[in-house]
Amino acid sequence: MADGAPRRQSGMFAPRQLAAICLALLLGACSTVAPRGPTPVSKPPKTVEKPTAQTGLPEDKERHRVALLVPLSGPNAAVGQSISNAAALALADTGGKTLRITNYDTGPGAEAAARKALAEGNEVFLGPLLSDDVRAVAASAGAAGVPVIAFSNDPAAASEDVWLLGFSPAQSIERVVRYAKSRGLTRFAGLIPPGLYGRNASNMLLRAADAAGGSVVSMQNYQRTPASIAAAIAKLPKGNYDAVLIADSGRIAIASAPLIRKNGGAAVRILGTELWNAEPSLNNAPVLAGAWFASVDDSMFTQFTTRYRARYGRTPYRLASLGYDAVLLTVRISKDWKVGRRFPINALADEGGFAGVDGAFRFSRGHIAERALAVHQLGAGGGTIVSPAPTGF
Repeated sequence: MADGAPRRQSGMFAPRQLAAICLALLLGACSTVAPRGPTPVSKPPKTVEKPTAQTGLPEDKERHRVALLVPLSGPNAAVGQSISNAAALALADTGGKTLRITNYDTGPGAEAAARKALAEGNEVFLGPLLSDDVRAVAASAGAAGVPVIAFSNDPAAASEDVWLLGFSPAQSIERVVRYAKSRGLTRFAGLIPPGLYGRNASNMLLRAADAAGGSVVSMQNYQRTPASIAAAIAKLPKGNYDAVLIADSGRIAIASAPLIRKNGGAAVRILGTELWNAEPSLNNAPVLAGAWFASVDDSMFTQFTTRYRARYGRTPYRLASLGYDAVLLTVRISKDWKVGRRFPINALADEGGFAGVDGAFRFSRGHIAERALAVHQLGAGGGTIVSPAPTGF
């Protein structure tokens, strides 16, 4: 990711503009009931036919139909609702009068939600959240010529018709390793959890270290038990590494840090991934003081959180920003998207990128969101940014 100045884009929502967006959505409704008079005696009463219940969405001639596919039931319902709320907030903030955004619950089944969204004439999908759900909707959406801007971060879920807006662990690892190398750290080790996330993290650590001019001296897999974690750390070469990447949650990092420093020395730098950005409480963990991880700059998200709380009375999930930015992206593209035409997919490939709550981003040729990331350092008082995110591409 180049740390260059952004190319100014016509119609781009820049961060300063986003901060100035007003939360103003005037809702009005009125109803009138016609007075009922007496029925004339000389004429039989008229038979009033019951109106047929309307199915699906009302007819739209001035708005594009946009489907928001998120889990609104089941174990991920709270996250899905937070994304949905953020999408509604973005529509209100931007005054996006050319869009009709309709929620479709992927909790009972993403494929069924997609079929319903297609039957109701939606022209672009925002979501789903989970990679399995993305795969479930990709075929039917692609056959209908409807692009999918999904919230997953699994690169394997991207395809010709699927674009991923989720936070990429690969980009996070590449950024923090590159920064660590610039600070003189050359020998890297890794603690790798089971599963797809761990496999992707290990591959990226190898590539990132090599690209930065460093080397990976050891990578150890573990299961999420204290004994397995301790055994994995004991296998790291004592005193022969400058930094250790913990490709897991803050809970695992807190359990691992004391053992890492005992094995490798007090000067060993602990590195994390974008997962840590969803855990601000890690700044209160003394054992992780000084640890680095790369993620988006949260300054705009903080302002977004204030507006979200004012409207919904609760704190948003960190992933809610994906819903906000997806709508922001769609609103921008809708300026050149005529009603009745298909969504202009080529607009997603704009090399100048887009801007949102999570900063500047653009889609790579692999249809994965490339983001401008900052390097954060954990510590008391909320942590600090030791390497700011570039403002564009």
